[in-house]
Amino acid sequence: MLDHMGFGVTDFRRSKAFYEKALAPLGIGIVKEVPEREAMGFGAAGKPFFWIARAEGLKGHLHVAFAAENRAAVDAFHRAAMAAGGTDNGAPGLRPQYHPTYYGAFVLDPDGNNVEAVCHRPA
Repeated sequence: MLDHMGFGVTDFRRSKAFYEKALAPLGIGIVKEVPEREAMGFGAAGKPFFWIARAEGLKGHLHVAFAAENRAAVDAFHRAAMAAGGTDNGAPGLRPQYHPTYYGAFVLDPDGNNVEAVCHRPA
């Protein structure tokens, strides 16, 4: 079972602003800040489970998927992430190639990482 994950970002302030806005519709917010390390943990109920930190010389891109309570939250995530400066990488919709009720949306963050919100529940 996954407890938490984190990855580096090239522009900490830009990424902080992006994730703060993009994850809000999923009920995920800033839980812990470590200013001296330019690091931040996002989560819920006081538990940080998604961390970003300033890093140099990033290579490659990551994929992270956040669970959404319903399809409306997936739609709201996509709108918020796009408004926060994300790049569309897959509009909200069903992805039956994964399973019949897989409803997701994909956005590239400021560093090109693929960020997804997904709901597995039927409509």
